[in-house]
Amino acid sequence: MIIGNFTPLDLRTDKGALWENFLISERIKQNEYKNSLSRTYLRRTKQRQEIDFVEEKNGQLFAYEFKWSDKKQAKIPKTFLESYNAKGQTINKKNFRPFVII
Repeated sequence: MIIGNFTPLDLRTDKGALWENFLISERIKQNEYKNSLSRTYLRRTKQRQEIDFVEEKNGQLFAYEFKWSDKKQAKIPKTFLESYNAKGQTINKKNFRPFVII
């Protein structure tokens, strides 16, 4: 239950999902405010590899992985980056700067 759950964030089991949802919604808001013509996607392969957020802007793809913990190493599938000549970045609570994603 999300609504009414006032458990401290560090004790919550859904903090990763909350973090991901926050970052995606903030990025979509930023693009709207800037009248950005970027397209956004969520991606999962048949092998269940997932990329949290993909953005296409001016013909360039940017892939993002969102991790609450800065200790977890997120890997954007190399095959995706190479196949689409995409740039990739992992965003966590230590390197997050509001509205400063690639």
